[in-house]
Amino acid sequence: MIQDLCEPISVKTIYDHKNRRVYPAELFWQNQKCKITKLGLHHTYKTGNILFHVFSVSTDLLSFKLQLDTSNLFWTVEQISDGLPD
Repeated sequence: MIQDLCEPISVKTIYDHKNRRVYPAELFWQNQKCKITKLGLHHTYKTGNILFHVFSVSTDLLSFKLQLDTSNLFWTVEQISDGLPD
């Protein structure tokens, strides 16, 4: 089931200086620490002057669509899926 959300979350990120990449490694959602086991697609878009980064990631149990607002560096979870049909 896919559920649309707009909740603030905490995200631990990794900066790989050799490959010049930044990516989420762990997220803290509903008082649980979830290790990200798979990185999916990443894209950006702009609303006015604000650039947003969107990451599709998976943990052992759930998939998330995460959004980073570069104007304030705040993360939100936009969508969550357990992989099961509705």
